[in-house]
Amino acid sequence: MNAHQYRWFELFSVFILLPCIAYFFRAELANWLFPALITLMVVCTYLLLADPHFKRFRLTSLGQFSAIKKRLFSMFFIGALFSGMLYGLISQESWFDFPINSTLDWLVLLIAYPVLSVLPQELIFRSYFFHRYKRILPSKTVRVVLSASLFAFAHCVYDNWMAIVLSFLGGLLFSYTYAHSRSLAVCVLEHSLWGLWIFTIGAGKYLDAGVTFT
Repeated sequence: MNAHQYRWFELFSVFILLPCIAYFFRAELANWLFPALITLMVVCTYLLLADPHFKRFRLTSLGQFSAIKKRLFSMFFIGALFSGMLYGLISQESWFDFPINSTLDWLVLLIAYPVLSVLPQELIFRSYFFHRYKRILPSKTVRVVLSASLFAFAHCVYDNWMAIVLSFLGGLLFSYTYAHSRSLAVCVLEHSLWGLWIFTIGAGKYLDAGVTFT
């Protein structure tokens, strides 16, 4: 197996085979999703840092944030306003239910979600994916779309179509941001804003695999 073939095999194993296994054993693995995600992040980080061609500053710097910050924040505020109103119309009973009735859990989420969920996902699906498979996927557009598609596919573990749709749309946005900012930190910021907003308005129920913390 040459290097080109190995990269395709690795891509298939990590981004297709592992989500399939997680889906079929989702009930048994519910409380192991975060440990598994963090373990995968550690492995991907090691491979990135061991690669002399990887620019390590991309993990910590803001990259081209100044060039995209207007688009990032304007899209978020407009999207948050629209999605908040839409969700309020179709699901009034759970609209902002989480911060109102489970305030402490919501406050914990504000801190835990970016660290335990967003950071691992963005490092794996953006930093690692874009660098690791650049040789077999030289087109930046292809990497953006495929990253978003595989990101959505990984959310099949939640066993509902809304999670996949939301993840694909978010994945397109985050992949586009990474392609133009080349910054993990910027993607973590954007992903955190959108994810926390989704949970805050009550739509986080579509992204719940039954994980418990107690």
